[in-house]
Amino acid sequence: MTDEGITKVAKLVKDARIAMLTTVDADGRLVSRPMSLQEVEFDGDLWFFADDRSDTVSEVAANPAVNVSFSSGDSWVSVTGNASVVRDRAKSEELWNAFVDAWFPDGPDTPGVVLLKIDTHAAQYWDTPGGKVVQLYSMVKSKVAGERYDGGDTGTVQLD
Repeated sequence: MTDEGITKVAKLVKDARIAMLTTVDADGRLVSRPMSLQEVEFDGDLWFFADDRSDTVSEVAANPAVNVSFSSGDSWVSVTGNASVVRDRAKSEELWNAFVDAWFPDGPDTPGVVLLKIDTHAAQYWDTPGGKVVQLYSMVKSKVAGERYDGGDTGTVQLD
């Protein structure tokens, strides 16, 4: 894990409030659902709140291998890792915010509220600085020049 890699991934996911968390269900199928990423300084771990009676928590308990994907305007990130269910009142209080309160109205005392911690392994990213207008311009320019469109900056960052 390099500081440069963590910095790159942190920069790309900081504006993405909602991520798609993909788990494996009991039949071996991939299942994705939107989850609200908790605002913490990215250090290689991702944090989400969940209900301990949910399919998400059951699936993580049976198979911790997950993928978390992010999209924000001009960048996309796909993170692989292992999830674990964390029952830690102090950590829940630390991460609690108004958005989570909408789902769990009794705060950290809401029955069944748990944290999902994703220990990340690697992240694949695509970044198109300048947004859609610059991306469109680059695509047209590539077509006119008869060159392959490079699509912006892409790479893989090892996080573990």
